[in-house]
Amino acid sequence: MNLNVSKIALNLPAQNNSNKNLKMNSKLTLTIEQSVIEKAKKYASQKGRSLSDIVENYLKVVTKEEEKNIELTPIVKSMKGSFKAPKSLDYKKELSKSLNQKYL
Repeated sequence: MNLNVSKIALNLPAQNNSNKNLKMNSKLTLTIEQSVIEKAKKYASQKGRSLSDIVENYLKVVTKEEEKNIELTPIVKSMKGSFKAPKSLDYKKELSKSLNQKYL
């Protein structure tokens, strides 16, 4: 099976280890089927975004789980589980009600 495959180079921000707030762009070359590249470029154009931006945001989403391992401070650990909401509490309804009172 001979697939029509092309390479695409994307400029994606790379973090500088010495300063996490400073971000630099790095080039990444991917080998992707030509038809996928064409569809992705069309999609990006329709959304008014660059293909690099879409790929970068996708990679951020799929790698986000690794960032969730944040260590809790002792104070936060001591508070964990100290509040038990009633099972009948509709969190979304209460949040909506509070936000309506605050902003409307």
